[in-house]
Formats: sequence, structure tokens, C-alpha cells
Amino acid sequence: MDLLYHFRRMARNNLWSNDRLYRAVLQLKPGEFEAERTSFFPSIKETLNHILAVDHLYLDFLEEGGVGAAAHDDFVPFDEPQALLAAQVAADRRLIAFCDHLSADDLHRSVVTDRREDGKIPERIGDLLAHLFIHDIHHRGQVHAMLSGTSVKPPQLDEFFLDYDLKLRKEEVERLGL
Repeated sequence: MDLLYHFRRMARNNLWSNDRLYRAVLQLKPGEFEAERTSFFPSIKETLNHILAVDHLYLDFLEEGGVGAAAHDDFVPFDEPQALLAAQVAADRRLIAFCDHLSADDLHRSVVTDRREDGKIPERIGDLLAHLFIHDIHHRGQVHAMLSGTSVKPPQLDEFFLDYDLKLRKEEVERLGL
């Protein structure tokens, strides 16, 4: 397995993990989505919006869209989980398409990242992807923990890569076209 294959699998895992997490979030009772909780961001709603806002920022960097920090700064948070899910799926699909069109050489290529007052910093695409996947996993873990304090059981998020676990994700993988 090479790094390019790994990133393509990680992009698909991102879609799958977000789908599984949102399926749980969509089952929350009224008030639980926005309820204040103990975490880095004080609610499931704010954490999921943060994940999407950062996805927009990094997708702009990776795609060299030219929006820069405004991709994050101008992000309008979603109030409803269903609309947030739809926007997250669109971002996840963009990330898959981006990774699918990369070559191994692209992973070493630098793109400019807009770090506001710190300036325009060139970063390698492979490093940006690694950071983005870690960021998303980190914050999904926080949502997972916050779900423990709700009426909804947190879903398993570690059944994606192994053939052994295929029986546990088969329907989802087929539904998502993965």
C-alpha cells in the first residue's frame, strides 16, 4: 500500500465515519443537538459545524480555490443537523474526488495556505491531507463522547478498513457507493 492509496481510503473513511456519526445525531431528541456539553466546543452542533468549516478551509487550500481564510471566516453555521449533514456529505465527496485525482508526485507539491496575520504559508499536499484527517477524527471523537450523554448510543467508528468488519458496514458502504 502506498501513501496515495492510503489517503484515498482515508477520504472514503471520512465520508463513512461522518455518515455513521450523523445517523446517530439525527436521532437526538429535541434540544440535545445544541445542548451545552463538556468538550472543546460546547455542543454537538458547534463541533460538527467546526469540522465542516475547517473542511471548507482545507479544501480551498488543496484545490487552490483562492478563497483563503475567508473559507473558514465566512462560514455560516447550520442550525439543523439534516442540513449540516447534506453540506458535510458534499464536502466529503469533494475530498474523495480531490484525492482520486492526485498523483503520487502531487503529495509533495506545495500549495499556499492563508494563515491570516501569519501570512501565506506553502504546505505540501500530503501534509495538509494528513492534518485534515487527524483534525476530523479528533473532533468526531469529541462528538462521539458527547453522544454518550444523550438519548442516543454513540456509533462504532472503527469498522472501515478491515475485511473482517465488512459485515458490519456492508449496507453503508453500498449505500454510499464506497
